[in-house]
Amino acid sequence: MNQLNHFIELTRLKKPIGYMLLFWPCLWGLTIAYDFSINIQIFIKYSLLFLFGSILMRSAGCIINDIVDKDFDKKVERTKNRPIASGKVSVKKGLFYTLLLCALALIVLMQFNFFTIILALCSMPLAFTYPLMKRFTHWPQLFLGITFNYGLILGWTATNAEISIVPLIFYFGAIFWTLGYDTIYGFQDIKDDEIIGVKSTSIKFKKNPKIFISLCYLIFTLCLLFTGYHMNFSSIYFIGISIVFLHLFVFQIKFLKTDSTTSCLSKFKSNNFLGILIFVSLLIGKIIL
Repeated sequence: MNQLNHFIELTRLKKPIGYMLLFWPCLWGLTIAYDFSINIQIFIKYSLLFLFGSILMRSAGCIINDIVDKDFDKKVERTKNRPIASGKVSVKKGLFYTLLLCALALIVLMQFNFFTIILALCSMPLAFTYPLMKRFTHWPQLFLGITFNYGLILGWTATNAEISIVPLIFYFGAIFWTLGYDTIYGFQDIKDDEIIGVKSTSIKFKKNPKIFISLCYLIFTLCLLFTGYHMNFSSIYFIGISIVFLHLFVFQIKFLKTDSTTSCLSKFKSNNFLGILIFVSLLIGKIIL
């Protein structure tokens, strides 16, 4: 039971925001690609597969992150008690867990078509090198955005044999969504990160963070509008996106206090609501023409 608790803590299973932020782009891509005139059960099946895959890969990513950052985590107040940093779980056991999770994720992946399988495997180097980026660049959040939103492309190809401009533009915008919300998240550790030499967009733009985050969210919103226009979605979709805009620029940016851990964490977690809102807007906008 003690080992099970360590595993749950190691994989952050009690913190679903991580795997949900990985899952939403998958569901968005699947929704804009899927033909809802055919069997809805296939859509539900693929949605569940993407959810399971997101949980497994996010869990594996957390372990790799903790292994790579164990020396840094010991020096950061928020992360010093993580299982590997604190010595409760060995690196060897962490690697075993990672291999097990990746094997299970591969079983999930094999349920998709060959094109999607190949694209997913191509993303693996991104997933496992991301933790290293904070050592070399102030833009690790950009690499996270590229990695975390890759599922949007996979969601599209799950039911399409080729990639069009729509998922690419949507994916481009979603990268900036992650760049914005993870910059907010990074302000929780900014003091410790500056001391130990870790880089981030939070540090790079600490003097005017709201301008940078606003630019990121503006690009994301424009890409959402392009997607709806190009797909000929109903006006309901654009009403939903107007609510997304208000949430991003009023709740997340206007009321953001970068010197408050509570404020940063609440704004970051609110992106789960945003994921739901965008999904519902896409679904209704596509079905009700």
